[in-house]
Amino acid sequence: MDAFYASVELLRYPQLKGLAVVIGGGRRSADDALIARYEGRLADIPVAEFPLLKDYVGRGVITTATYPARAFGVGSAMGMMKAARLCPQAIMLPVDFAEYRRFSRKFKDIILSIAPCMEDRGVDEVYIDFTDVPGGQREGGRVLARLLQKTIFEATGLTCSIGVAPNKLIAKMASEFNKPNGISIVHPGDLQSLIWPLACRKINGVGPKADARLKSHGIETIGELAARPRDWLMANFGRSYGAWLHDAAWGRDERPVETESEPVSMSRETTFGRDLHAVHDREELGRIFTELCVQVADDLRRKGYAGRTIGIKLRFDDFRIATRDQTIDFYTQDAADIRRYASLCLKRVALQKRLRLLGVRVGNLLPQHEAGQATASLRAAQSASLF
Repeated sequence: MDAFYASVELLRYPQLKGLAVVIGGGRRSADDALIARYEGRLADIPVAEFPLLKDYVGRGVITTATYPARAFGVGSAMGMMKAARLCPQAIMLPVDFAEYRRFSRKFKDIILSIAPCMEDRGVDEVYIDFTDVPGGQREGGRVLARLLQKTIFEATGLTCSIGVAPNKLIAKMASEFNKPNGISIVHPGDLQSLIWPLACRKINGVGPKADARLKSHGIETIGELAARPRDWLMANFGRSYGAWLHDAAWGRDERPVETESEPVSMSRETTFGRDLHAVHDREELGRIFTELCVQVADDLRRKGYAGRTIGIKLRFDDFRIATRDQTIDFYTQDAADIRRYASLCLKRVALQKRLRLLGVRVGNLLPQHEAGQATASLRAAQSASLF
């Protein structure tokens, strides 16, 4: 989906189309006052009435931005204060995840009605297998891609960009070629002309650190990566990752479209309004910590999972991140259990510096109906090992 959160907001605020808009942080009193003043008639609010990014003071981060805002270098996960220096005239809107999830379900239901072999990749992205869809091979998949775009737009008012390729790896890259509202077809013979000139960073799975290491060896494009021998990549990047890099550069990806998948973990985290000290702000930190544990427990119960790896995430005032986790001998979705073991993880971190962010995570998940039996098996195995 194209700038999904921003596009959903522009449906509510059509007067902001074509303008620099950033979405970030929770609903603020200024937002509520503005809506109340116009009695909920969102489309009637004059553009001049909206809060501007230049007036923002706080520690929030941008969730997404419209394409005009992105032209100024503003992007997701950027601090809003930093973004204000790049694009002070941008209009600021709060995040509304409930609305984004509603539209997410809507566009995915439309896709499933046309192409039922779909892999859900989050709120705004999916993989679709066209192979057995009637008409899926016409014009290399372009006919079906156009049908999806048209049907989604007519039902939601939202646009999407589609990449069609022989596998997920290349399709992901192709979906970025002609944003917004584009269709890109990559055939097997197009690898050298369309994929090899791209930067290695365009490969989904090559992060900033790997990209920096590749550049240190003089490898900047996918074509230059493809020119390196497989054995050389394995020697310099590890057997597994080096082999994967070679396959990716040559457009090889055998992963199927997974129509059903289980979540790996569930987590909650919060960025504080001010940096907190482990001693001086102990009470406030304790309250927030408990709330996060309760929220994760509620998420687990609501979605029907239990987990046995409990962890924490900290970001300090110097932006250094620390994580710790512990795997226990039973599956749980209980807030008290989560807090108990997350607290033990906290004790393994030196807390002299002030904290910007705190997060709690539960991983190693199983569906709730399987967790009880799995716990019994774990404990039986542990008991047997004592004898």
